[in-house]
Amino acid sequence: MTSINKKKLAMKEKYSQEKLRNNAMKMGVTLKSPETVFLSKDTKYGKNVIINPYVVIGKKTKIGDNVEILPFTHIENATLENNVNVGPFSRLRPGSYLAKGSRVGNFVEVKKSKVGKNTKISHLSYIGDAEIGKNVNIGAGTITCNYDGKQKNKTKILDGAFIGSNTALVAPIKVGKDSVVGAGSALTKNVKNKSLSLTRASQIEIKNYRKK
Repeated sequence: MTSINKKKLAMKEKYSQEKLRNNAMKMGVTLKSPETVFLSKDTKYGKNVIINPYVVIGKKTKIGDNVEILPFTHIENATLENNVNVGPFSRLRPGSYLAKGSRVGNFVEVKKSKVGKNTKISHLSYIGDAEIGKNVNIGAGTITCNYDGKQKNKTKILDGAFIGSNTALVAPIKVGKDSVVGAGSALTKNVKNKSLSLTRASQIEIKNYRKK
């Protein structure tokens, strides 16, 4: 492609984005910094949607009422129900579904997963090929280990579960209702309802230690 064709293509995209931004604002969407936001023509918007600077919304995305998308967030082929909050620095990959009142926060990636009502994944986590119930808390640094080298495996976390920080859930795995997973765990077996599960090495202390 010649430099002239590249320039024409860039100008075409520029005018296309300006049109999409103007159409979104006419529909009632609040764009805090329109020139920094990139939209797709097939996006569905609800009422009272706020999109902050440096957000990219790809194809096949549905956004419900009272949703705020914070800066530096990328969304594609995802559904956000009412009262959802996303970002900053979040990525919603294809197949992501955020139920009413859920939150996906800083440096969280969600892929082909359902996040239940009022569930919070606040920071530094990867949720892939998972089904998460309502009122679940996912601690910082949680990873669903969904790929075994040959196929993708499913993680299920039932209602009311609490997943401690820095947890690895090796799929396929099921975490029961109202259960607790201790911080720093790497789990390979299912967790029963209303139970505490953790894997953690014993802490060792060597007194009067000096480096050689």
